[in-house]
Amino acid sequence: MPVLTRLIPSPVVVDIRPGALDDLACVLADERISQSGRLAIAVSGGSGARLRERIAPTLPGATWYEVGGGTLDDAIRLAGDIKAGHYDAVVGLGGGKIIDCAKFAASRVGLPLVAVATNLAHDGLCSPVATLDNDAGRGSYGVPNPIAVIIDLDVIREAPVRFVRSGIGDAISNISAVADWELSHQVNGEKVDGLAAAMARQAGEAVLRHPGGVGEDGFLQVLAEALVLTGIAMSVSGDSRPSSGACHEINHAFDLLYPKRAAAHGEQCGLGAAFAMYLRGAHEESAYMAEVLRRHGLPVLPEEIGFTVDEFVRAVEFAPETRPGRYTILEHLDLKTNQIKDIYADYVKAIGS
Repeated sequence: MPVLTRLIPSPVVVDIRPGALDDLACVLADERISQSGRLAIAVSGGSGARLRERIAPTLPGATWYEVGGGTLDDAIRLAGDIKAGHYDAVVGLGGGKIIDCAKFAASRVGLPLVAVATNLAHDGLCSPVATLDNDAGRGSYGVPNPIAVIIDLDVIREAPVRFVRSGIGDAISNISAVADWELSHQVNGEKVDGLAAAMARQAGEAVLRHPGGVGEDGFLQVLAEALVLTGIAMSVSGDSRPSSGACHEINHAFDLLYPKRAAAHGEQCGLGAAFAMYLRGAHEESAYMAEVLRRHGLPVLPEEIGFTVDEFVRAVEFAPETRPGRYTILEHLDLKTNQIKDIYADYVKAIGS
């Protein structure tokens, strides 16, 4: 009897360890990536440019492109530049904005993408989505998964610690996101992909339960693996459902209502996840999540990222409008202003000061 399985889109190489960047040339020489050594490498003017000096001698056939920012125009311009050459693959070397630009450009010209992350700010480094600023604000564009992901933990430690903290908040928010997905299944019959849900939830739990801190290789390894697994979970499910629920709706509300004051993506998602867990009645889980976020230096109250209680209440009330058609605990409860205020007061008491 034949064994029936499905093919899961995932990188052919995932290298997460101290010193991984030293072997980048060997990874890129893989015949599935680049036999000729002709590579288009997109870098930022910051961390990527500094690393260029270190690794350029090992990649003599590469052409380097400096990307100005994380806009759709930047990505289209990069795609046009790359199309004029004859390359085997595109390499995105830098933070999330550069990798997303490189993802979009590689997809547009039909080349595989290698993601070389210089920070762990969010789960987009291995996801099938490129998030780019455009004239209407910010858009998400479907792209193939990277063919390879390289994360050098020595490089990660050199990045500002706020980037690691942001990644922690984003990873932990998976737990709330999967709970929202399962709620939608119970109420509306929305199909839950069990494999994607398991991958995303366990990625979040691994970060939540790890006793280490932001400066330890063991913890950074788990965090990096969690972010990669979350990206693959999104590929498995075909959308962002495994990692995006009420937590991300609250994050998007902050971004849209207070665009000049919004905090880091993961900071807002972590806060949103802790509050969403409280909303669904998981009070002990919410308190533990808040405790862990605090231990890592992440906010669990809006005042800790510069927002008043009234502004937070407004964001929670507005949040469902950011993702029409997505069903989470926010849509389920359909709370009004005074109800949100009352629940928030209870949440503050429950998590302690």
